[in-house]
Amino acid sequence: MLEVNYSGVVLEAGTDEAGRGCLAGPVVAAAVILPSNFEHPLLNDSKQLTEKQRLYLKPLIEAAALTYGVCFVAPEEVDTINVLQASIIGMQRALAQLNPQPEFIIVDGNKFKPYQEIPHQTIVKGDAKFLSIAAASVLAKTYRDAYMEDLHRQFPEYGWNQNKGYPTKKHREAIRGFGSTPHHRKSFRLLPEQLKLDL
Repeated sequence: MLEVNYSGVVLEAGTDEAGRGCLAGPVVAAAVILPSNFEHPLLNDSKQLTEKQRLYLKPLIEAAALTYGVCFVAPEEVDTINVLQASIIGMQRALAQLNPQPEFIIVDGNKFKPYQEIPHQTIVKGDAKFLSIAAASVLAKTYRDAYMEDLHRQFPEYGWNQNKGYPTKKHREAIRGFGSTPHHRKSFRLLPEQLKLDL
């Protein structure tokens, strides 16, 4: 069972992101404050859930949360500041949407920068340990997946309805055949052969 609270503070926000390892699309971050009595047997790290389970949980989380925020960081910004900074900034922008603001923040992973004056704790694999981080991971993933499915209608060659922008074989073959789109991250190695020079 995932734990409800880390700090003992009632207004504790969990935050997480999705899409860091993708070749295309935004990094999406979410932040959630859950009520202290929240429980759901299914809620877990979004990567351990099926798409159907995530879509089932999304409206339940949104209805139960005291407050939540979701932020999209566009590929151009990811390219400008790098993907780790984009993840941190995305989480901070999601936190900024919360009303009320949190009194303590728990962050999935091991990297974060202080947000305002609010104390925080990074927790490796936090999305499999604490409900609020798991809830944030579900929101970030479902919002990002829906966005990539919308983009798929404009760029069906890349299979984003299936791969969601991750570097699958089909995705790389489409980049090889059709080139990149405005939604691809130019700072990422889109194709393995980008490292080879024709001498």
